[in-house]
Amino acid sequence: MDIPQNLQRVQARLRSAEQRYGRAPGSVQLLAVSKTQPVEALRAALEAGQRAFGENYLQEALDKQQALAGQGAEWHFIGALQSNKTRDVAAHFDWCHTVDRLKIARRLSQQRPDDKPPLNICIQVNVSGEASKAGVAPAETAELATQIAELPGLRLRGLMALPAPAEGFSAQRRPLAALRELQQTLVSSGLALDTLSMGMSGDLEAAVAEGSTIVRVGTAIFGPRRAAQAQG
Repeated sequence: MDIPQNLQRVQARLRSAEQRYGRAPGSVQLLAVSKTQPVEALRAALEAGQRAFGENYLQEALDKQQALAGQGAEWHFIGALQSNKTRDVAAHFDWCHTVDRLKIARRLSQQRPDDKPPLNICIQVNVSGEASKAGVAPAETAELATQIAELPGLRLRGLMALPAPAEGFSAQRRPLAALRELQQTLVSSGLALDTLSMGMSGDLEAAVAEGSTIVRVGTAIFGPRRAAQAQG
């Protein structure tokens, strides 16, 4: 598995999409989804210039952070977040993309260490209305965003979504457009939001076309995902 070459391919695809859809060069950040990947794979990505890594499983992520301490990695928590995980997420991550309840946001706020900058927060929105997916309903997002924006120790940056898989470019764009329009509504109401975390390997171009600022890519960088061990 040639991780540096894979990163080059994904970055080229990203830059091409930026150009095609009138986005400023470098305006979309690549988040390398590294869950279940070994430390050696992340180290290879770091050596190739990748800095932002997305992790779903807390204990696995903490082990990787310890192994890679001091190497300039930026850590994004992108997994399901229960109350018993908030202390470690607040203490050890730079971003959390999966906040969908005020209770979780309050715990992150209370538990963010005073010597760290505010934790960057994205609200996860269930933009496709899937019963099996986490996320706040679009109609309830504005109230939650207003409440989170007032919490100390946090910086509300924007919205995140995992839309239902869709075939075809137009079908992929529809839920992403809905998330962008929701964010624009929140900005119009006075919230200072600058982030749309949306788009993965299969819909990267559609996400860039609809204004994504962070795309989350795993397999195209690291290869097939390893079986997850029991995670805490």
